[in-house]
Amino acid sequence: MSLTFCIIVKNEEKNLPRCLTSVKNVVDEMVVLDTGSSDRTPEIALEFGAKVHYFEWCNDFAAARNESLKYVTGDWVLVLDADEFLSPEIAPYIKEAIKSDRHILINLVRQEIGAQQSPYSLVSRLFRNHPDIKFSRPYHAIVDDSITEILTTESHWQIASLPEIAILHAGYQKGEIASKNKLQRAQAAMESFLSNHPDDAYVCSKLGALYLEIGEMHKGMELLFQGLRSPQVDKAVLYELHYHLGIAYRQKQEIEMAKTHYQIAIELDIVPKLKLGAYNNLGSLLKEEGNLRDAKINYEIALQIDPDFAVAHYNRGMVLKEIGWFTEAIASYERAIQINPDYAEAYQNLGVVLLKVGNVSESLEAFQKAIGLHEKYNPTEGKRIRQVLQSMGFLTY
Repeated sequence: MSLTFCIIVKNEEKNLPRCLTSVKNVVDEMVVLDTGSSDRTPEIALEFGAKVHYFEWCNDFAAARNESLKYVTGDWVLVLDADEFLSPEIAPYIKEAIKSDRHILINLVRQEIGAQQSPYSLVSRLFRNHPDIKFSRPYHAIVDDSITEILTTESHWQIASLPEIAILHAGYQKGEIASKNKLQRAQAAMESFLSNHPDDAYVCSKLGALYLEIGEMHKGMELLFQGLRSPQVDKAVLYELHYHLGIAYRQKQEIEMAKTHYQIAIELDIVPKLKLGAYNNLGSLLKEEGNLRDAKINYEIALQIDPDFAVAHYNRGMVLKEIGWFTEAIASYERAIQINPDYAEAYQNLGVVLLKVGNVSESLEAFQKAIGLHEKYNPTEGKRIRQVLQSMGFLTY
C-alpha cells in the first residue's frame, strides 16, 4: 500500500523543514498545497521533493484540504499541519496498519508539546484514498462526517486507532496562540458553522471549551450541554464535553458536579491516554477536599497510563509532601523536573521539601532555579519566593 502525505501551508518556512523531515522516509509521495506564502515555504517543499500546488485562501480549512486531496495518487493519505511532526517510533505501526483490507480510517494519538493538563487528543489524520472522503467544517476540519456517511452504504469498512503517540504538536506552546491570533480566528469560524449546524457535538465541544478559555463561562457551558443533547456523539467528543464541564463546574466552585463530570469522562471506553486530564483534575479536587488517598490513586493511575506525564508526578509529590513522605515526594518532584526541566513549581516545592529534611544547600539550589524560571513567566511569584528566602536569612540580595 502506498502512502501520500498531504499538507496545506502558508508562510511556514520555520516549521516546514521539521515536519517534512519527519515524514519523508515514511511516505511515498508528498503533496504540499500553498495558500499564499510570501516566504520560502514553496521552495523548501520543493527541496524536500514534494509536489507543490497552489490555492487561493478562502478562510475555509476544509476547502483547502479538499483541494490538496485532488493531487493524491497513493492508496492512503496522511495529513499533518506544519507545526506538527511524526513521532520517530510510529512509522512501523503506520505501515502495518495500512496493510489492512478492512480499515478506512485509522485515528492517531497527538501529543500537545508543553501542555500540562490534557496533553493528548485523537485525530482522524490517516485514511484511505476513497473518492467520497472529504473534509468538512471551516475550522478544525475533519473527515469524520464523510466517513460516517460512507459507512451507511459500505458497512464492510472499519475504523481503527493506533494507541501509540503518532503526532507531536508544537502550536499551543506559550506565545504561539497569541502570536497567530488563533483563538479569534477559531471563534469566528466555529460560530459561523454552528449557526447552521446547531446539533454538531464536535463544534459544540471545541467552541464551548474556547468560551471557557476566554472567560465566557455561561456561553461555554450552554454549548457543552448542547453538545451532550446532540443525537449522535462520538465517545471521544463525549469525553471532551464532560471534561470541559468538569473544568467549568470547578471554576464555579460546584465541586460535586465537577467530580461527577470527570468521573463520567474517566469511565468512557476510549484510548486511555485521552483520559489523563480527567484523572489529574479529579485527583486535584480530591486533594483539595483532604482525600489524599484517593487523590494519590488518581495520579498513579494517570502515571500507569503515561509514565512521562510530568504534572501527575508533580501532583503526586504534593500529596506525598502533605502525607509526610518526604523522600518519596522528592523523588516525584525530581521525576517531574527530569521530564520538564522548565517546571518552576516542581523546583519550588522540591526546595520546600529539601528544606524540611535539612538539606539546605540543595534546597537553595532548587529555589534559585525556581526563581529563575518564574522570572520568565511569572515574575511576581519569583519576587515573592526571593523575599521569603531573604526574610529567612537564606538570601542576602
